[in-house]
Amino acid sequence: MKGKSGVIFVALLAAFAVLVLYLTFSNGSRGDAESIAVQDQPQIGQEPYLSAMSDLEGNQVDMDKDKLVFLNVWATWCGPCVMEMPGIQSLYERYTDNDKVRFYIVSDEDAETIVPFITRKGYKLPFYIYADRYPGVLDGNAIPRSYIIYKGRILAQVIGAAHWDTPETHELIEKALQES
Repeated sequence: MKGKSGVIFVALLAAFAVLVLYLTFSNGSRGDAESIAVQDQPQIGQEPYLSAMSDLEGNQVDMDKDKLVFLNVWATWCGPCVMEMPGIQSLYERYTDNDKVRFYIVSDEDAETIVPFITRKGYKLPFYIYADRYPGVLDGNAIPRSYIIYKGRILAQVIGAAHWDTPETHELIEKALQES
């Protein structure tokens, strides 16, 4: 009986682990651009921009309010954050030469933690450190969270991991840029 109950326990534990992984990585959605929450309402009274960030060398940086902004809030210890990073890198490579688009990959971790991680992974993204309070329209206790911001409006947001380098994301960005 002891062996049978142990097998049942392990099977239940495995099923629970699969459920937790599914809920963590699916975020209740497909995790692609079709699940991006497109914002139809303007944000009143708050700008969705960060100021007083620093780059990994310690230089102060403010978000460029005149560009279309892709903002990702992440951490090196966050599994879903790490999972979506290759798609963000690919999206960045697509738009890196577009002067109308800026990427901000933001963490509250220090450079001593971030630099070895990005060096090991080979990412060429623009990483920043932000340890202040987020504006209310960007505030949240979940990571990763990502926003596409243009002309003071959040065009789209995703809380949780997503596949960013998709035709739907490209279409959203291109449409916003054409309307400028």
